[in-house]
Amino acid sequence: MLTTLIYRSQLNSSCESLSLTSLIDKARENNGALNITGILLFNGVEFLQILEGTEEIVDTLFSKISLDDRHHSVVELMRDYGPRRRFEDVGMMLYDLRVAPTESVLSSVLHYSKLESYLATEDRVFKFIQSFIKQTRQPEPAVAASASKWRLAPERPPFGGCDLVPGQLCQFALQPIVEPASGKISSLEALIRGNDGGSPEHFFNGIPQDKLYDVDLQTKAYAFALAEKIGIGDHKIAINLLPMSLVNVPGAVDFLMDQILLHGLVPEQVVVEVTENEMISGFNQFNSAIKQLRAAGVGLAIDDFGSGYAGLSLLTRFQPDKIKIDREIVSNIHLSGPKQAIVKSIVSCCTDMGIALVAEGIEKMEEWCWLETAGIRRFQGFLFARPQLNGVGTIHWPKPAQ
Repeated sequence: MLTTLIYRSQLNSSCESLSLTSLIDKARENNGALNITGILLFNGVEFLQILEGTEEIVDTLFSKISLDDRHHSVVELMRDYGPRRRFEDVGMMLYDLRVAPTESVLSSVLHYSKLESYLATEDRVFKFIQSFIKQTRQPEPAVAASASKWRLAPERPPFGGCDLVPGQLCQFALQPIVEPASGKISSLEALIRGNDGGSPEHFFNGIPQDKLYDVDLQTKAYAFALAEKIGIGDHKIAINLLPMSLVNVPGAVDFLMDQILLHGLVPEQVVVEVTENEMISGFNQFNSAIKQLRAAGVGLAIDDFGSGYAGLSLLTRFQPDKIKIDREIVSNIHLSGPKQAIVKSIVSCCTDMGIALVAEGIEKMEEWCWLETAGIRRFQGFLFARPQLNGVGTIHWPKPAQ
């Protein structure tokens, strides 16, 4: 399958005397043998490269390129497929923007294009090239270098623990949402587990469909009871709720409010996280329930944002206090241009609306460094703390490396 891949990277400062001419001569020979077409642009700091060829060979070559220590901060920007090549089979062509005029570069690139001129100017690849040539932005920070400046310091949180209460339908594991820059616990998320420690999916698969929403709502009482037993003080607790539980269960809001007060909490301590992963029907009833919760002081978050049915349309109909960006979007974000563009847009959008952001599923220091630089301050994931049954586990705080 014919594949086009575009990536950007930054020249390693130790390779400033690198001879691009000899590099290109060698790449042209290697690419020619692999039937790969390459276009490389360099502005003195950053590279932009386009690779065209069969998918397997392009993937193998890109993996090798990513490990080359002559550059760093390698970010994949685009991967596309097509019926024919965009460029003549030139092996490798270099455009050094330090010495070549902008217009001549664009003309030369178009000269090697196999597309009709009116198609080339609208093509995504050429838009990337044009943007790189005319860019005025600063290069992205070197995430790997930033990550190396930090270490993780373990700390026991100020909470107790408890045993499983007999007769409960389920149990909960608590996982903190943290603000590493200020060393604060933002809230504790109560993650439902079966009594055998099994996953939420395993637990809910054992519930009859006609009882699903009743059980979903009832189990929140156990989460509030756990918060009381371990002594969360004035910290917040977040509970996950299927959106349709608020629609299909009569008196759902009253039940939640009664349980919050019964277990010594105040409504302002509770955040209800609704997920996008379930289609919401009866939106008027859902919206009415949300209004009642908000009026009582309960916080609202959209969980797994970007993974489900509603997306931005849900955000236009009600504005939560918090949005949690789905782990699939933030995973390896330091390597993915499309993910970076999406998250930057979410940050801008939520900043304009005064909505707090949480990045979920953080497992790598590089992910945290990139997201922190992008303006996100709240994080959740194995990098900082794993969920712990009936309590809160050790939290690992980023500290400057000595």
